[in-house]
Amino acid sequence: MSQKITLLMLLLAVVSCQKKESIEKDKIKVADWLIGNWENKSPDGVLSENWMKLNDSTFSASSYFIKGKDTLHFENIVLAQKGETLTYFATVKGQNDDKPVAFPSTLESDNQLVFENPKHDYPQKITYTKGANTLTAEISGKLDGKLSSEKFVMGKK
Repeated sequence: MSQKITLLMLLLAVVSCQKKESIEKDKIKVADWLIGNWENKSPDGVLSENWMKLNDSTFSASSYFIKGKDTLHFENIVLAQKGETLTYFATVKGQNDDKPVAFPSTLESDNQLVFENPKHDYPQKITYTKGANTLTAEISGKLDGKLSSEKFVMGKK
């Protein structure tokens, strides 16, 4: 009898671990629509974000703004799921000692992702919104004590 109970407990533990692992892997799948190359051309320059899937729990992107032959902004992004938390890590060259800044997700849906870090100087909030053939990235928060936001609408390349 005790062997049956032990076996049942072991089986239950294995099944619950498998379910948790599938939840962990499934959470990042809601962001699959980021994957690809996105671009916005304007008189000010060209903004590009290139997203790729590294594995079942991690996406990676490079974001850069080029005007003429000059790269005015370059950022490495990692979107990683650890446990049930999806976190956006941004590393901007020349900022924060070139170390990543973490923005945990506050909303994940089929057409929008929101990441927030209220302790960061600016931005405190990063939002991605999926359109028909567009990706809109918005940064917002307090800048020099005033609310500020910038939107960048990119088309699929």
